[in-house]
Amino acid sequence: MIPLKTFVSEHRAANLLAQIRWRDGVYCPRCRAESVIRYGSYRVFQRYLCKDCGRTFNDKTGTVFEHSAVALRKWFLAVYAYIRFNTSIRQLDVEIEVSFKTVYRRVQRFLRALDAPRITLEGPVEIDELYVNAGKKGRERDGRSRSRGLSTRGRGTYHEDKPPVFILADRGTGETYLHPAKAAEESMIRLLLDDRQQESLSVYTDGFRAYEPLDEDDAFDRQYVVHGDGEYADGDVHVNTCESHASLARRWLSPHRGVSKDNLTRYLRALQLRKRVRRKPGDKALKTILETAL
Repeated sequence: MIPLKTFVSEHRAANLLAQIRWRDGVYCPRCRAESVIRYGSYRVFQRYLCKDCGRTFNDKTGTVFEHSAVALRKWFLAVYAYIRFNTSIRQLDVEIEVSFKTVYRRVQRFLRALDAPRITLEGPVEIDELYVNAGKKGRERDGRSRSRGLSTRGRGTYHEDKPPVFILADRGTGETYLHPAKAAEESMIRLLLDDRQQESLSVYTDGFRAYEPLDEDDAFDRQYVVHGDGEYADGDVHVNTCESHASLARRWLSPHRGVSKDNLTRYLRALQLRKRVRRKPGDKALKTILETAL
């Protein structure tokens, strides 16, 4: 269910922010001291005074929601709808009645606060890549408009406005990771597979030549399938999990009508967060989203 009570009450939104922000105790966001006392209020937010540095702050200070005249409940609705329902920023500015630029800047600030998931592999691991059409959206143009070419096929690189995104599906933990790269090269593949718990990691790939050097490395047990031949090393060797997540990633990026390659990492981190809250009730999903950003 959607946590409607939080989205219609500024007091409920402020209480939720304080609950999540200070779940480990109140501290000064400037000097990190815990010698803090209550010091009145700022609108609906609690105000505090730090005894060490003498500065005052409130529940929003130092968060992605500070320095905004827009109601906190509206920002909660925006980030919830963005993560839970993949609502475009253009639609959000209509729903919360805030200008597109304001919503865009705040959402980008929220995405920057998301941490990259730490990759720890148990194996076996499927690895595959997809190529995203992502160029200079949002920048000042230095030439004529480019064709987005959403149906363009083939591999690409970051400099060609078609960066690869590696997908790793760890069958041992059930986790799936998406990691954009400059190019689909051996060095990047080895870097992604470096954080492993076993000395010899079983890796399932397709027939792409960038994976071939893994055959000569004792640290990896590579098995692969050539899609054109339809032949598998055995019944367990496939990259179907990666391919299904590639389809999800394309659908996630689609409502935004083109993504800047500079912001591609942020959008993919939002997709990782979306996977975490997909099956949670509305209240728990909102708390998880806020905890991740705070």
